[in-house]
Amino acid sequence: MKRISQFVMAGFLTLSLAACATQAQPVYQDLPRPSAKPCDAKTQLEYGRRSC
Repeated sequence: MKRISQFVMAGFLTLSLAACATQAQPVYQDLPRPSAKPCDAKTQLEYGRRSC
């Protein structure tokens, strides 16, 4: 009887570990980057070309 109860407990432990391991991960979508606005001439002169 003791052997059967140990077997049942080992089964419950295995099932609980399997249930925790197979939880679905949230799906994150790759969001597109917002389109960069073209810099006007004044902004290019004030901040330089590298910041646009």
